[in-house]
Amino acid sequence: MSTQKDPFEVLVIEEQTSDEFAALSSKPVTMAPPPAVPGAAIARFHGFDLEDRPLVVGTPGLPHEILPARSTVPLRRSDIGAQVVLLFEGGDPRQPIVVGVIQEGQASREEARTTPKLVTVESDGERFVVDAEREIVLRCGQASITLTRAGKVIIKGSYIVSRSTGYNKIKGAAVDIN
Repeated sequence: MSTQKDPFEVLVIEEQTSDEFAALSSKPVTMAPPPAVPGAAIARFHGFDLEDRPLVVGTPGLPHEILPARSTVPLRRSDIGAQVVLLFEGGDPRQPIVVGVIQEGQASREEARTTPKLVTVESDGERFVVDAEREIVLRCGQASITLTRAGKVIIKGSYIVSRSTGYNKIKGAAVDIN
């Protein structure tokens, strides 16, 4: 004798399941907002993003996320790694506002003054390398050459000459002359 289930019995179970699903799906789904952060908090200044907005890490409730912030104080590259005081717009930890940099004492202020800038120059007699984090500009009178970290090379001048004894190639995805 076979032990097959009655097809109507399965249909009843499916109806109950679909009724439960309909009841659950009719309720609006709300995501819990991050917990509000009252008062000030301490985090670490991580650096700047491509739009020069300050980045912070170690905010309460989001300890490992790097978040863009706004600032009420000027932040310098020499401040990277320093502890900063944060407030949060509307108590939301995803909207930090930097209101100060923690001063560690006289020794750290002197270190900040002697910390080398993020521009390096190397020369070995045959090659001269200038390296900067954001932009390099060579300027003389009305002429300038600008190199950006986005890969742009901008040459400006009232008279530009390009000469070659070999090939003079212009390559690009698009070339616009005049």
